[in-house]
Amino acid sequence: MANLAIDSIKKRGYDAIVIGSGASGGWAAKELCDHGLKTLILERGRYVKHIDDYPTASKAPWEFEFRGTVPLDRRVGYEGGRFNEATLHWKIKDDEQPFIQEKPFRWFRGYHMGGKSLLWARQTQRWSDYDFEGPDRDGFAVDWPIRYKDLAPWYDHVEKFAGIAGDRDGIPELPDSIVQPGFGLNCVEKHFKQQLAVHFPERHLIDGRCAHITDPQPIHQEQGRIKCVHQAMCNRGCVYGGYFSSNASTLPWALKTGNLTIRPHSVVHSIIYKKGKDKAVGVRIVDAETGKMMSYFAKVIFVNASALNSNAILLNSTSRRFPNGLGNDNGLLGTHIAWHNYRGKANAVYEGLSDKMIDGRRASHAYIPRFRNVFKQDTDFLRGYAIGIGGGRGYRSDTSAIGHQLTDNILHRELGPWTISSWMMGEVVPIKENHVRLSPDHVDKYGIPQLIVSCDWTENDDKMTADYVEQSKEMFEKAGFVEVSARDTHAPPGSDIHEMGGVRMGKDPETSLLNATNQLHACKNVFVTDGACMTSTGTQNPTLTFMALTARAANHAVEELKKGNL
Repeated sequence: MANLAIDSIKKRGYDAIVIGSGASGGWAAKELCDHGLKTLILERGRYVKHIDDYPTASKAPWEFEFRGTVPLDRRVGYEGGRFNEATLHWKIKDDEQPFIQEKPFRWFRGYHMGGKSLLWARQTQRWSDYDFEGPDRDGFAVDWPIRYKDLAPWYDHVEKFAGIAGDRDGIPELPDSIVQPGFGLNCVEKHFKQQLAVHFPERHLIDGRCAHITDPQPIHQEQGRIKCVHQAMCNRGCVYGGYFSSNASTLPWALKTGNLTIRPHSVVHSIIYKKGKDKAVGVRIVDAETGKMMSYFAKVIFVNASALNSNAILLNSTSRRFPNGLGNDNGLLGTHIAWHNYRGKANAVYEGLSDKMIDGRRASHAYIPRFRNVFKQDTDFLRGYAIGIGGGRGYRSDTSAIGHQLTDNILHRELGPWTISSWMMGEVVPIKENHVRLSPDHVDKYGIPQLIVSCDWTENDDKMTADYVEQSKEMFEKAGFVEVSARDTHAPPGSDIHEMGGVRMGKDPETSLLNATNQLHACKNVFVTDGACMTSTGTQNPTLTFMALTARAANHAVEELKKGNL
């Protein structure tokens, strides 16, 4: 008689399992498959094939039934208003994953193949040692177990494959990337850059580096991707593969090796730990279409479900050895959740340059790297903030009329003045009180405990936002702008989409969950390389760092498997 357990493991057995198919999950799959590992991706959402499944990619405004707006009856669970009619197909169903907000929190999710790599802002600034050393310098959070030199070759590796547009700026607090030509600054941004150099020489306005191909190299052509055509409709899905996404790049690359299997509609319940082997042996899922629970098995497991879900999966992965969640010997799993502070906004008008106008579109914007508390502590708050900058000039017309007069006003519209806007991206310092945990009383439709999110701003965030407001006004005024306005929007945590932490890296198993190569201290064949692994948040958009950490960890996993250590 056949041994059903052995037969099941053989049938559903792989060398590696990757939970999630977004930016970091795609990189895990690519690296593992490139090294010959039979790899399974478990994606909780639907399958999205590059090009074929972008229904609104190049659709004109007049082709939409509601001209881009979202009908009132479809705004339930609107997730902060981030979707419009052109991107509504990416929104999750309202009953898909309820969660409990102990305090107001916006949780933006991408439950489809490719995840948020189809929706991200594509900004790709590297970290420096000033970021990695931040917790050690000021004593908040724990020291990172790595430094820039550990990640620099992996930044190179990721950037060459993904394609990054921008400049080499020579700024020590923002290490240069391997770049293709950037999109450039427009004239009002150049004016601001010149004035900053005069009034604030330690502050640098640069062309924001972004994951777009502007000069395709053979590696990009081999992926089937071509140059960005400046449509600036990226969140609909790019049929050209002009910007980096898992769907356009890492996933089809991994599929070509013949080593990748993708299983959509697979809602991960938990990771299976076997005490006798002192390691994880597989993953339990709930099939979203049938409701059936089943298990898949592997020698190594990568958790890349996005920060909060990676925490939830590990918290739900209980056993006699780990009654409080996989690897959670110190009780810190789910704590020290952090994000980015986008509360500050500013805008102004420039009365000059009236003989100039913007020609075409661009996929990026200008950027001021962090300038507070970089080389020394110089404010009454910890860490600092970067600033996004966008300048432009549009048309204005009187739309208060009706009938023929309205038509005439629109046809004879006038150019308005140049305007400039800015937004902060501040570093939220992780504290234990900002945490997630599983509800003991409420489950979702798959029978999985709902996540309780308990996160709030601190006095440090308030002080940082006030400083941004003050500095933005001063910078714009000294640069000759008028009608300057800067404000604190008081948006709730999570509005930035950059959740991080909860399964942080560190040197000491008593104060961290992961080691220097992203392995759980207490379960070495489980790697966490998405935002959950972050010890602190920096002020850069984090996805490039997630991808570099993932590539590094995946190659380490391959070496450890070869040595028999996993």
